[in-house]
Amino acid sequence: MENHNYCLILAGGIGSRLWPMSRKSRPKQFLDIFGTGRTLLQETYERYAQFLPADHIFISTHVDYLPFVYEQLPGVDDTHILEEPLHRGTLASAAWGTVFIKKVDSEANIVLAPADQLIQGTRDFQEDILRAFDFVAHSDRLVVMGIRPLRPETAYGYVQMGNPASEQGIYHLKTFTEKPDQQFAEIFVNDGSFLWNTGIFLFNVDTMLRNIYELVPEYQLEIPKMLAEAETADPRFLPDFFSVLPKLNIDMSVMERSDNVFIYESHFGWADLGAWDTLADGHQCDAQGNLLLATRALLSDCSDNIVRLPHDHVAVLHGLHGYTVVEEGDVLLVCPKRESAVLRRLMTETQTKLNIE
Repeated sequence: MENHNYCLILAGGIGSRLWPMSRKSRPKQFLDIFGTGRTLLQETYERYAQFLPADHIFISTHVDYLPFVYEQLPGVDDTHILEEPLHRGTLASAAWGTVFIKKVDSEANIVLAPADQLIQGTRDFQEDILRAFDFVAHSDRLVVMGIRPLRPETAYGYVQMGNPASEQGIYHLKTFTEKPDQQFAEIFVNDGSFLWNTGIFLFNVDTMLRNIYELVPEYQLEIPKMLAEAETADPRFLPDFFSVLPKLNIDMSVMERSDNVFIYESHFGWADLGAWDTLADGHQCDAQGNLLLATRALLSDCSDNIVRLPHDHVAVLHGLHGYTVVEEGDVLLVCPKRESAVLRRLMTETQTKLNIE
């Protein structure tokens, strides 16, 4: 039976919420955050390569990051690396990647895979993705993979399950909610019908392009141009009109607005590595809740901290509770773990006042 399943890995983001380890010059997807010897991009690629042919896996990344992709995935053919000249959000990456894969296979189904996630449970992951592929194949249905929440997390988005679909474990989408406050996150967890939004989406190429065309007015002229460009030019290189596209993400532009989205309740372990305070998901903390990321440290009367230092440095901490301690290059960050707004402000001020990226 012919395989029409493809993967598009999104690896063009800046990853600013993991600053100062993740920098614009080398974002988190190209880093070995947990000291495993593999970067997040390498782990993502290998995860899908276990059940998809190598020529069915594509990577979309910013042109500045091409050297990292070549270095970390030397076996990937150049025609499977899509170059983005500008940061235009995940919608532009998904649209052009879908157009290119449609040229390769007009019946293609795609899993859109962020390159900055922690996935545990390889067998469950493969089974869930393959079942979701079957659900979207040759249909007008979009699927978001959801995860049963472990706690009332405010750093994640949520999707609410509606009525069951014909297939077991798949539900009509009722609502999307972006990063709720603590009170609503607790309500969602207690309700039982809300799942974490993994940002892993599956769809048939025609279904996605039709949804983009119908739901995003700014793309109504660009989708036909993209399709025409893919027929006459090398689709690895984005056309000039890419620069006029608005910066939009696929979640808010398509998935939250389409009336034919379904939720697959997944069974694998998952964490979005978008912020320091979410890195403890699926990783072993000590008895006091401290997480040491490939770091040697002596902790005294410390709890609920995340510590990440260069391999040749040692942290000695006393009386610290609920903090992120990260040293990378020329920056040492010490900040309350859950104050993401403060972290963003500190990053901006460091860049503008001290001229440090």
